[in-house]
Amino acid sequence: MDVDSPAGGNTEIDESLYSRQLYVLGHEAMKRMGASNVLIVGLKGLGVEIAKNIALAGVKSLTLCDPESAEIADLSSQFFLHVEDVGKPRAQVTAPRVAELNAYTPVSVLDSTDLSKNLEQFDKFQIVVLTNTPLKHQIIIGDYLHSKGIYLVVADTFGLFGQIFCDFGKKFTVIDPTGETPVSGIVAGIDEEGIVACLDETRHGLEDGDFVTFTELKGMEALNSAEPRKVSIKGPYTFSIGDISGLGQYLKGGIFTQVKMPKFIDFKPLSVALKEPEHLISDYAKFDRPGQLHVGFQALHAYAEKHGRLPRPQSKDDATVIVGSTKVFVETLGLKDIELDEKLIEELSFQAKGDLNPMAAFFGGLAAQEVLKAVSGKFHPINQWLYFDSLESLPSNSPRSEELCAPRNSRYDGQIAVFGVEYQEKLANTKEFLVGAGAIGCEMLKNWAMIGLGVGPKGKISVTDNDNIEKSNLNRQFLFRPKDVGALKSVAAAAAVAAMNPDLKGHIVTLSDKVGNDTEHIFNEDFWNDLDGVTNALDNVDARTYVDRRCVFFRKPLLESGTLGTKGNTQVVLPFMTESYSSSQDPPEVSFPMCTLRSFPNNINHTIAWARELFDASFVKPAETVNLYLTQPKYIETTLKAAGNEKGTLETIRDFLVDEKPLTLEDCIKWARLKFEKEYDNAIQQLLHNFPKDSVSSSGTDFWSGPKRAPDPLKFDINNEFHRMFVIAGANLHAFNYNINAKELDIPLIQRVLENMIIPDFSPSSSVKIQADDKEPDPNANAPQFDDEAELSDILKSIPPASQLAGVKLQPVEFEKDDDSNYHIDFITAASNLRAENYKIEQADRHKTKFIAGKIIPAIATTTALVTGLIIMELYKVLDGQDDIEKYKNGFINLALPFFGFSEPIASPKTTYKGKTGEVSLDKLWDRFEVDNITLQELIDHFDERGLSISMLSSGVSLLYASFFPATKNKTRLPMKLSELVLEVSKKSIPDHQKNVIFEIVVEDVDGEDVEVPYVMMKMP
Repeated sequence: MDVDSPAGGNTEIDESLYSRQLYVLGHEAMKRMGASNVLIVGLKGLGVEIAKNIALAGVKSLTLCDPESAEIADLSSQFFLHVEDVGKPRAQVTAPRVAELNAYTPVSVLDSTDLSKNLEQFDKFQIVVLTNTPLKHQIIIGDYLHSKGIYLVVADTFGLFGQIFCDFGKKFTVIDPTGETPVSGIVAGIDEEGIVACLDETRHGLEDGDFVTFTELKGMEALNSAEPRKVSIKGPYTFSIGDISGLGQYLKGGIFTQVKMPKFIDFKPLSVALKEPEHLISDYAKFDRPGQLHVGFQALHAYAEKHGRLPRPQSKDDATVIVGSTKVFVETLGLKDIELDEKLIEELSFQAKGDLNPMAAFFGGLAAQEVLKAVSGKFHPINQWLYFDSLESLPSNSPRSEELCAPRNSRYDGQIAVFGVEYQEKLANTKEFLVGAGAIGCEMLKNWAMIGLGVGPKGKISVTDNDNIEKSNLNRQFLFRPKDVGALKSVAAAAAVAAMNPDLKGHIVTLSDKVGNDTEHIFNEDFWNDLDGVTNALDNVDARTYVDRRCVFFRKPLLESGTLGTKGNTQVVLPFMTESYSSSQDPPEVSFPMCTLRSFPNNINHTIAWARELFDASFVKPAETVNLYLTQPKYIETTLKAAGNEKGTLETIRDFLVDEKPLTLEDCIKWARLKFEKEYDNAIQQLLHNFPKDSVSSSGTDFWSGPKRAPDPLKFDINNEFHRMFVIAGANLHAFNYNINAKELDIPLIQRVLENMIIPDFSPSSSVKIQADDKEPDPNANAPQFDDEAELSDILKSIPPASQLAGVKLQPVEFEKDDDSNYHIDFITAASNLRAENYKIEQADRHKTKFIAGKIIPAIATTTALVTGLIIMELYKVLDGQDDIEKYKNGFINLALPFFGFSEPIASPKTTYKGKTGEVSLDKLWDRFEVDNITLQELIDHFDERGLSISMLSSGVSLLYASFFPATKNKTRLPMKLSELVLEVSKKSIPDHQKNVIFEIVVEDVDGEDVEVPYVMMKMP
């Protein structure tokens, strides 16, 4: 990707570094960013968070300005400052450390003691970010920037309060307000009134006011080349495109595609917006707060200007002044609709000196994203004010007073100012487990270092990650530098945060093990019981689910979060209070019917999925099958017959060991060329033989209509990019299977080989059956098993015995999407686009193909920063031991829109049953019955005393007791200890590291009613 360099030329930026971000922003937005000069004023915690995120994103240049000297309290949130930097200018010591984040974004320092007196120096920037700047200077600078068309973002935090303001000038153009992939669909009909119906009642996914274009319409060809039409929604399957008179009569076919239309926004300058505020609501449960905080923040600035300082923590005298000043602002500005909550403004005064890392992370992610929106035009900006607070994070079990919140000359003074010194000690003596040290994990560890988590004599942080650092990680996992590539993530991340906060040294335990069933001897009962809580930083559902189950079992609070591009979510899991992560499930991944992939693709997603299957079927599965034949005794006699596809597997072994076995690189080229012929010519000829283009279905309609696109065979052309790429990539991968050196493979060699090849003629066969529709049964699914023993015998005779092939071993390809030199994505891109060419489907570039085939999760540093900030604000509540579920918040955000949604967690489900002493209530998720290693009879008696009669008892897949068992069997088992019973039935002993065994029970209460109760846990001695 080319972007302007600081010198005005072009710099080739390595897309492997920006791969995840490119899937969020796109090439055009990245180019715009790469041509932008950004200035950030103020380098306390918030300013440096913004700088970090912008540097990682990749702008043309980043300039930092802060002439103030660093103070000890800055270390509460400014992670690039060290203790020895106290007393030095913030900008001078911060700039070189920000520069390390991205070699493509040079970082410089602007020396200026009063920016408001030399406004011309702003002219070289496209956008200016002001933090920790007096309001009177904000107004002067803001008016100047507005007049010059330079964008402005203002952001500030005071304790658990924060604000952001955006001014992107007049007629600011938003190129893509949502960032979502444009929807498209197949047209089933267009009536004379312009009502478009979708195929087979497929939801169109459009909204009123969207615009669409059309292609491939028959009968209304004029619409195919027309300007985008504005739609009005008539229902989930129909929409109107307005007047279509004179455009002909719809006959068949057609595809509609949503077109993103630009949106224009007029922003007011700061001086006007202060008096005429427009607020974006960040939390609808606090609908009345933005207006109050708007004047409260102005009162803080006025106080600081008059007194030369902010109000003192917990000072009643200072708070009284702030409350009075706020009332004056309300009257002066004529904001009659504001009903002032004096307690809220008082708390704002109490916290004004506070500098909290999670608030800096939240607003740092938010403000940086607004900067990227301004310079790229991608996504909808904040218009114009946003206020946010997390007052629920204040401790209810730790005291706060003027004395307890006073500065201690400590690196945590910014946090002590809000929470008090006693709560700081509670944080220090916490034992927390972080699962994952990737993008979210890096941010989380940085946040923990800043707040002093686990640094006390009883505190400890454990972090595990079994991955090593790759180059593509550097763009979003900010603790890592190029020198760390190849190192373990957990080790490198721990070293980085220990350098940020030396108090952590000796308090971080790093592991490189995946948390799962196979490592329960490492993450054993002692490990889990020693924890105060767990935080997930994982990227897959299975791992999240396993950790969630462990947290439920050991009754540990879990903080869960995730990101997907500009979207992020947070969840709090609390013992005996909330449901768990596993209590709800995400919808399953979209899958395509096999019939569609095999024969009737109609969009590029189908061809990419098909190409991914072809990759496995060509370079992975055959090599694995051959290796099993070579290494497993009696493989054919046992495994094959059990699999039920004896002929197909034998043919694979024969082909890859005999018929298609290459001896030279030239043989690999021939194989790839014949593969092209088989897939893109012969297979299509066979399909058209079964279903000619003039075929009619049983209902009398054209067979090739609706979602079915009639294909055409391809004729190989070495001058075609994807024809050529298919052979190059296919030959390389086939050579890899056989350990043949492919370094000499080039175009001249391919041309020489192909010129001397004879391509066999192909004749379609009438015996081949092809499934015609997804709704019809596959004609090959229930075909009788091949039973021609003579042909099986002939195939077997052609395969050399494994005993004669000592030392022979094929090398299966292990799919790796991030290595641009291994031909994996090249092959899939070529294979997919050739199939798209068959079916006249719009092709996809390598970048899009890699994204879909590799199932890449788009990621951007801004969302990660914001989400981890929210998680830490929930961690404050968890460690305080708050027991009011209404104070906790699960969150969902989408920075593209922007949208913020918060809700209290769902309470854990309860169950009741009628026992001997009356009705009993149990928590279905968190409760359990705990017993020692007693006998089965003692267990039955134990439940009888509670009014519960056990009718069945099982452990895992073993049924240990059932009321319907023969009396003799039950009688034999009743005296047995539970551990003995498990061994007797399962024939497996309990592992030494396992200190408990889980039993599931089916019971009836005293009324004989079946009731659902929690499980039984037997504690091993």
